[in-house]
Amino acid sequence: MGETDIQGKISRCGDELARTALYEAAHTLLVRSQKWSSLRAWGMKIARHRGMARARVAVARKLAVILHRMWSDGSQFRWGKDPANGATAAA
Repeated sequence: MGETDIQGKISRCGDELARTALYEAAHTLLVRSQKWSSLRAWGMKIARHRGMARARVAVARKLAVILHRMWSDGSQFRWGKDPANGATAAA
């Protein structure tokens, strides 16, 4: 019998509670938050083209990458783009 290789599913690697928290944070950022951020704008662009479920997963992954970077170098979360150096600016 042949095997089916399904593409585009959420990996179940890592802590389930961490994945759940990231997914819920992404949902809140995209749906409930009224404050603009470059991350929200990026996620809404994905939602328009690929659907809200995929956008939530993409934003959750990006949040994980941002959090890891913040923990690694001790930086603060910044809401928008900083025109001076191309990085995100402090709120």
